[in-house]
Amino acid sequence: MIFDDQYQQQRIEKGHALKALGKNPYRHNITKDTSTKEFLECYDYVIQSELKRDEQKNNTVVGRIKFLRHMGKAAFAKVEDEHGILQIYFSRESIGEAWFDEAKKLIEVGDIISVTGFPFVTKTGELSLHAKALEIATKSIIPLPEKFHGLQDKELRYRKRYLDMIMNADVRKTFKIRSKIVSEIRHFFEERDFLEVETPMMHPIAGGANAKPFVTYHNALNIDRYLRIAPELYLKRLVVGGFEAVFEINRNFRNEGMDQTHNPEFTMIEFYWAYHNYHDLMRLTEEMFDVLLKKLKLPRKLPYGDMEIDFSKPFQKIGFREALVQIGGVPDEILDERTRIISYIKEQGFEVDAHLNLGKLYEELFDLFVEEKLINPTFIIDYPIEISPLARRSEENPSIAERFELFIAGREIANGFNELNDPIDQYERFAKQLQAKNAGDDEAHEMDEDYVQALGYGLPPTAGQGLGIDRLTMLLTNEQSIKDVILFPAMKPLSDNEETTLKEEKE
Repeated sequence: MIFDDQYQQQRIEKGHALKALGKNPYRHNITKDTSTKEFLECYDYVIQSELKRDEQKNNTVVGRIKFLRHMGKAAFAKVEDEHGILQIYFSRESIGEAWFDEAKKLIEVGDIISVTGFPFVTKTGELSLHAKALEIATKSIIPLPEKFHGLQDKELRYRKRYLDMIMNADVRKTFKIRSKIVSEIRHFFEERDFLEVETPMMHPIAGGANAKPFVTYHNALNIDRYLRIAPELYLKRLVVGGFEAVFEINRNFRNEGMDQTHNPEFTMIEFYWAYHNYHDLMRLTEEMFDVLLKKLKLPRKLPYGDMEIDFSKPFQKIGFREALVQIGGVPDEILDERTRIISYIKEQGFEVDAHLNLGKLYEELFDLFVEEKLINPTFIIDYPIEISPLARRSEENPSIAERFELFIAGREIANGFNELNDPIDQYERFAKQLQAKNAGDDEAHEMDEDYVQALGYGLPPTAGQGLGIDRLTMLLTNEQSIKDVILFPAMKPLSDNEETTLKEEKE
């Protein structure tokens, strides 16, 4: 039996007792005509009235009991719904002596109740609902973990998100903001004539990013499929097909490690814009942040942890190599020699793979010495071509790609570039990626011949960008872990001992 705790058994017995009284502990067809927030806003005038009550009004509020105090022949309770919390008052006189006496024994904190009554003000000056009728809507079998006072245990919060939201109104607020962020981004692109599309989540070839994929199996086709690591190659096929501005907001899956900013499944927006370039993307991104801050009513200087992020436009732009020198403090004279870069990294106390090419070594230098210093929004532009297999090569300097990444608060938020539309160049880069994969690089691209063929029909000059919704939400809600902005984050399975310990902590 899953509900074998003595307190849970007691609550189950109370549910049986309610049934015996003709009170279904799991009712349906409950009518709620007023939220707690609407009640408090609508009847604020009662506080100033002479009688401190308005018995002509009648409203039904439904919510979960978060606090309950009995006072002989009367009781006060705090009832919470999605919008807030409201105090209610009921007594033997108001709901009937027989039902009051039974409710006193059978209804408790955690239960969801329906209360109908009028507004009044208590002696302490609190606007409340004076109950004329009170009914059980849902009997709670498991007691709420009151001792946590908002459920501070992080492990339990992530594993029992439903409990986290019951106990912590701020958590619900964060996810409402996340929903609004997604909605406003969608509206932003729709207003600019981008078409929202959906592309496959299971791919025959893992591509669109350097990442290790999850592998699944399709029984009917008798072949492996890969959960997508990015929608990029499919979205660009659509641009080949004639759509000039497309976007998709959806999940990506990467079989990689987990930390404060990485979850194996995460949400991104990717968008592609024909007849525009990566400078246009940077301007569009600045504009999008400007709109988001206004729509969310956030200041242009936004606190994040112990930092302050200044979103004033224009955002800083600096070349990749210049950033290594000017921000990372890497000596410029070592940057053209692999052996000197390897020696420098080791001298700074870090390990490095001596087989990495020059572009990969630049990436190591950037990760070690630059990224965490990029606090205010900063576009790092003109990346090494070796680490940009899908980006267009610069005509002025063939060793770099026409690409940028946006960093805020020491983290990558977005990646964009002018798309490579030369099918011969793309084929050759895929071939080099395939060599790297065969040499042991699990994150290198596969050869996608169908995509190369699509380019053969002609991809117009196009710029494309991906932006992480989870990290963006972290930034705009001042959350320090990606688990705090994903409703049900990936978690390591518990051992039997850990499961027992977690259960004891919850209780």
